[in-house]
Amino acid sequence: MTTHFITAEIDLQENPLELQREIQVELAKRGDPLRWAVTAVDKEQQKAQVEAVVTVTAV
Repeated sequence: MTTHFITAEIDLQENPLELQREIQVELAKRGDPLRWAVTAVDKEQQKAQVEAVVTVTAV
């Protein structure tokens, strides 16, 4: 198992619960999230930048 620091760009959602769900879905594509945080928001482009640490199991 290895850990990776990643960044992702997520479309903003009107409902905060939908935003959290969208972030979790995107991070799950890249590994098992240990922690994540929204680090920037671009209101003009309606994007949120997320930084995360994920674990990936080597096969």
